[in-house]
Amino acid sequence: MTTPPGSGGGYGQDLFEPEHPEEAERIDAAALVYDPFTTRRLRALGAGPDSRCLDVGAGTGTLVRWLLDEAGAAEVVALDRDTSGLAALAGPRVRLVNADLRDESLDLGGFDLIHSRFVLMHLPERRRLVSRLAGWLNPGGWLVLGDAVEMPNLLDASSAYRRTMDAMWQALRSTIGTDTSWVPAYPHLLREEGLEHVAAELFCPPLVPGGPLARFWSETWDRMRLALEETGRVDSSVIDDALAYLASPEAAELGPGMVMAWGQRP
Repeated sequence: MTTPPGSGGGYGQDLFEPEHPEEAERIDAAALVYDPFTTRRLRALGAGPDSRCLDVGAGTGTLVRWLLDEAGAAEVVALDRDTSGLAALAGPRVRLVNADLRDESLDLGGFDLIHSRFVLMHLPERRRLVSRLAGWLNPGGWLVLGDAVEMPNLLDASSAYRRTMDAMWQALRSTIGTDTSWVPAYPHLLREEGLEHVAAELFCPPLVPGGPLARFWSETWDRMRLALEETGRVDSSVIDDALAYLASPEAAELGPGMVMAWGQRP
């Protein structure tokens, strides 16, 4: 993911440092869940041979590999604040760009497909960055934005799971500037940029005990313990209870989903 700003260094510095020995595993757990949904949409939009693609916040490179091996893209540009884990992908059809999306001097050329997942939600400059990404589209090119939306059970305000999830969103907002309230507006933002054929869909993956999504949230909460406790919403015992619940056959939750919105440059 591209590192967003916050009160300090942001994503990758204040939280979720890429050099952490378990960070790649945490990211890959989420990719196992969201990649099939994402790639179906990218294929439907025409990702394929002769296309020049940009993956913003390339992470461990799972979508870069798909664009190369399955879609057969002519070139894939992988943009991230830390591309050290992508070195093995470098080659004639892959360009690794170790940079911040907010860098005004960044000029990557035009693209037939631009994809960003779980990046803009962490960036307070998200509105300006949507304009920037739309401006990098070639005629006929597609911009695809994916970010999280919370689907809370409004009848549950006191369980360890709900308290920990709420504490997480509060901690993310106060430390690195995360804000998912913008996400449902993405189709409107794409339309404001003059894009056509704008549409969106919501994917809520099952939160299965022991499954990859449960592992992702468990690893996320465990890594954020101090930040979670600093919100005043939870203490260590509540976090432990929430982690045990996620691993238990008693777990029954509709976890956060992902909105994916897309539009095409005329």
